[in-house]
Amino acid sequence: MRAKARRAILAAVVASLALAAYAAWFCVHPLVPPRTPFDFTVKSGASFKTVARTLADEGLLAEPHAFWLLGRALGRSGSVHAGTYRLTAPLTPLELLDKLSRGDVLPVEIVFVEGTTFRQWQAQMRRNPNLRITLDGLDEPAIRAALGVTEPSLEGLFFPDTYRFHPGATDIDLLRRARGEMSRRLARAWETRDPALPLESPYEALVLASIIEKETGQAAERPTIASVFVNRLRIGMRLQTDPTVIYGLGERFDGNLRKRDLQADTAWNTYTRDGLPPTPIAMPGAGSLDAATHPARTDFLYFVGKGDGTHQFSRSLEDHNRAVAKYQLGRP
Repeated sequence: MRAKARRAILAAVVASLALAAYAAWFCVHPLVPPRTPFDFTVKSGASFKTVARTLADEGLLAEPHAFWLLGRALGRSGSVHAGTYRLTAPLTPLELLDKLSRGDVLPVEIVFVEGTTFRQWQAQMRRNPNLRITLDGLDEPAIRAALGVTEPSLEGLFFPDTYRFHPGATDIDLLRRARGEMSRRLARAWETRDPALPLESPYEALVLASIIEKETGQAAERPTIASVFVNRLRIGMRLQTDPTVIYGLGERFDGNLRKRDLQADTAWNTYTRDGLPPTPIAMPGAGSLDAATHPARTDFLYFVGKGDGTHQFSRSLEDHNRAVAKYQLGRP
């Protein structure tokens, strides 16, 4: 019996030493990605055992159990972050475990388009599964307070661009970045503005830029569009621009702008009110910021769409009416 006990103890010791040797080898032996780069995704809520199994199925691990046991032994099996990871070279299981624990994931992107509104930005952020939404249910004053905004509106304050972020970032983090970018770009445009510009502040330039953004998608036309509005501001002529009316209608706008809409007074109706509207009407891009602060030198006071995305510019109402008849009414 004693001999059997000694053999059993010896076998257990040998097995323990063999297991320890394998564990030591496994921890430092490089794992070679099945391809380079090798991307894999950890879904939100996935267990560490599921992650190990997935990596084995995709060919990074020979089998899942050793890696799972390593994570359990080091107390890291519950600290894996969701997201997409990229491997570009061999790494040890310890290095892989550290990467998963740190959440060293690939950043994801969100693209905000020029001319969109803050309401559209909110809807876009809600649809993005990688963003953590914290501003839902807050009214505009509460959102402005959270962002430290002192302007009268959130509209126009965020620069439309492609933003990269790590999964789990909050909507407020993203908005702060976009606000900072708009502040920097607006400051640069204002510092180098045309000295004859009839605007009193960078905010007025932002308002004008937002109108230019909504009036044309043709980059080459923006300085000329800007010149029309600047010329009108100089002589006290109303801007009479449809996008401001549409913005003032809000959710009441059904896609068709009618005569009664042009006559319905709102703070943004530039047919019924003089000067610029009180706030921007959209998020302007770099081209519109530049056009608002560096308009073309023209004597145009009118423009009308040609139906192909471009505009016909006119100096007099008589010429403008002829252009309207030609391009809008189909008359020779």
